[in-house]
Amino acid sequence: MSHSFDEISQQLKRRHRKSARLKWISMGALGLAGLFLVLFFADMLSKGLPAFQQAYINTEVRYTEEASRDGRQAFDQDLIPLISRTVVRVIPLQLRNNPEMIGTSEQRWMLATSEVDQYLKGHRNRLSDEEKAEIDERVAAGQVDLRFNKTFFGSGDSKIAENAGILSAVVGTIMTMIVTLLISFPIGVMTAIYLEEFAPDNRFTQLIEININNLAAIPSILFGLLGLAIFINFFGVPRSSPLAGGMTLALMTLPVIIIATRTALRSVPDSIRHAAFGVGCSRWQVVRDHVLPLAMPGIMTGSIIGLAQAMGETAPLIIVGMVAFIPDVSASFTQAATVMPAQIFTWSGEPEQAFVEKTAGGILVLLSVLISLNAFAVVLRKKFERRW
Repeated sequence: MSHSFDEISQQLKRRHRKSARLKWISMGALGLAGLFLVLFFADMLSKGLPAFQQAYINTEVRYTEEASRDGRQAFDQDLIPLISRTVVRVIPLQLRNNPEMIGTSEQRWMLATSEVDQYLKGHRNRLSDEEKAEIDERVAAGQVDLRFNKTFFGSGDSKIAENAGILSAVVGTIMTMIVTLLISFPIGVMTAIYLEEFAPDNRFTQLIEININNLAAIPSILFGLLGLAIFINFFGVPRSSPLAGGMTLALMTLPVIIIATRTALRSVPDSIRHAAFGVGCSRWQVVRDHVLPLAMPGIMTGSIIGLAQAMGETAPLIIVGMVAFIPDVSASFTQAATVMPAQIFTWSGEPEQAFVEKTAGGILVLLSVLISLNAFAVVLRKKFERRW
């Protein structure tokens, strides 16, 4: 069927208009996604950055006999409602351990309550008018100030908001990731090497490949149920421990590492293998001395991304009990511990206003670690990747 020049021109114009609409729709979707990302980070920064500062009060501390029995006696009585209970509780213990301090006094910056902290930051608080006037007077005199929140990074969880920190969660996360790495990396890499370089292409290996791909896509909470049933209930691994959490996350990370490793091995040209076979190398020597070193950058990149994904998981760790209240740093892989996502989840359910900014601050710390790991994986790939 023949078409006139005008008809063809009209068709081309319609196609160009459709292409332009698709282009603008795509750009609009990208802009909308970018807008949501900007709003998310802006919200997290506005809520989380104040968590890195904490209110402190400069006052005289009198170490007396009465203070060794009741820490409140070391301070002016009008300051007792404004100073954190954790400070008051420490005074008697400090005097019992250092009796030579009795009869002395000193000026110290003491941790203020979360209500004082929220008042100085302009947030909702429950201070009385008299307490606010007292704080304003001391702020004017330079005796109350917002300082870097060492407690947030130097202590574990606490029911007292101003004393809650992420140290125990950070240590628990590191220990859990060590267990995850030690289990998932060698098993995942060796499994991928066998499937890609040694396994025959038959229905059995094809079934294994299909199941590995399916495992990489199932909800993470199912791995938590599997870890609870196998590692805790059957093998008796201590609940809430980095060992149980790391083994559970290793199950979830294995498919990611296997798929990434197989992709990296597949990217090595067959000519490398043929050349090695041509000089008399065995299949294992070909893999060990030629294929694996060339594929290692891709393997490392996939493994780092898999571990970063596991670090941000909460659901499987909730199932194995790693949302416990952990005020102290765990000393071994079998002691109860918590991780950063679980700690953030716990803080998000607390009713006090101070925990809102601590939740956002914990998210900022976790995001910084995850972004750093992903950036390191990209740099590693760009630096060592070979293009054929």
